[in-house]
Amino acid sequence: MKKNVLVFPCGSEIGLEIYRSLEFSKEFKLLGASSVADHGKFVYQNYIPNIPFVENDEFINVINKIIKKHQIDYIFPAHDSVVLKLAQERDSLACEVLTSSFETCELTRSKLQTYQNLKSIIPTPRIFKDLNKIKDSDFPIFLKPEVGQGSKNTYLVNNKEELCFYTNKDHSLMALEYLPGKEYTVDCFTDKSGSLLFSQGRERVRILNGISVNSKVINNLKFEYLAKKINESIDLDGVWFFQVKENKEGELALLEVAPRVAGTMSMSRMLGVNLPLLSLFSFMGYEVNILKNNFGIEVDRSLKSRYKINLNFENIYVDFDDTLIIDDKINHKLMSFIYRWLGENKNIYLITKHSKDIDKSLMGYKISSDIFTEIIHLKPEEEKYEFIKENSIFIDDSFSERKSVFLKTKNAVFSMNEIDCLEGN
Repeated sequence: MKKNVLVFPCGSEIGLEIYRSLEFSKEFKLLGASSVADHGKFVYQNYIPNIPFVENDEFINVINKIIKKHQIDYIFPAHDSVVLKLAQERDSLACEVLTSSFETCELTRSKLQTYQNLKSIIPTPRIFKDLNKIKDSDFPIFLKPEVGQGSKNTYLVNNKEELCFYTNKDHSLMALEYLPGKEYTVDCFTDKSGSLLFSQGRERVRILNGISVNSKVINNLKFEYLAKKINESIDLDGVWFFQVKENKEGELALLEVAPRVAGTMSMSRMLGVNLPLLSLFSFMGYEVNILKNNFGIEVDRSLKSRYKINLNFENIYVDFDDTLIIDDKINHKLMSFIYRWLGENKNIYLITKHSKDIDKSLMGYKISSDIFTEIIHLKPEEEKYEFIKENSIFIDDSFSERKSVFLKTKNAVFSMNEIDCLEGN
């Protein structure tokens, strides 16, 4: 039987990466939960809304009710505050939490404690504890909260006036040495015996709202060295990562350590190392192995739209020329949709005025006629709308054909650049 895995909050970039890592796994069933309406409800088929925030006194009670109702075996925390809370309440929960010990989560949640704990082990940024002793030559200085994530509430200040303005506004800000060089994330995995099995660096080339939207794999022996030093100093379990940045001398200094999945761990997954999946197997007691491909890779991320529409249909009518076949090539996107609909027991009709023998043309593109409920090969003078049933959708490149079908049958009609909204149906 599949193990049930709850991801919370499922709509964060972390929760979405966990989904992409596990969606095709035959061993696990995914459920997503969130406190606020987020993108998770467009992704997770099993979505649970309106969870109390972690600060709420009822949070653990509600989570335990969900665990019991849905027979959850594992919960994957997908936010730093949730990581800490669930690790703290581990003994009160009715399922396993996929993260390191509470002591590790508490330590790494605080940048100050992390730096103090590791400063004798690996390079860390200089901390200006007494703001009054900061000299003009120390600027620029970087300000960030002791507890935080991403780039939220962080500032680069160039003089004492800016320093006073921001620190008076937020007393939790730490004043740190500014690291002007390149920034890297190192994805890591530690097994149940404490052995570091994997460390892979990637440069954070372009960052938006604290998220690395462009990143490329970087192989550097220093990353492995730092990973081993951190792993020897902190009790880590499963997936984790750390971030470093070059100081003005070009040396790497630590930014943070986090005992959780990172949103851009897809880079390691593309190389064959599925860190969320490895964590699950490790927590289940299995001995895991790393198989990593050796090729360069770069990722660039942009917004992806998902849609939910209130449209029910049983039949799909698809045109051939310039729709299923475009520029003498199979339209792989539409073919992917067709096979998905076949899996949902929809009826697929090929309706076309193709000028040649349609069966031979299908064979020429290696498309099996068996995928279609019926192939409707029309004469030039026949109208498509006359052959289309109720409760259908119609996909065709021709505006005039779509207009005719829409007016005559009242069915929904789509061109190829409109079918993305059908992905969630």
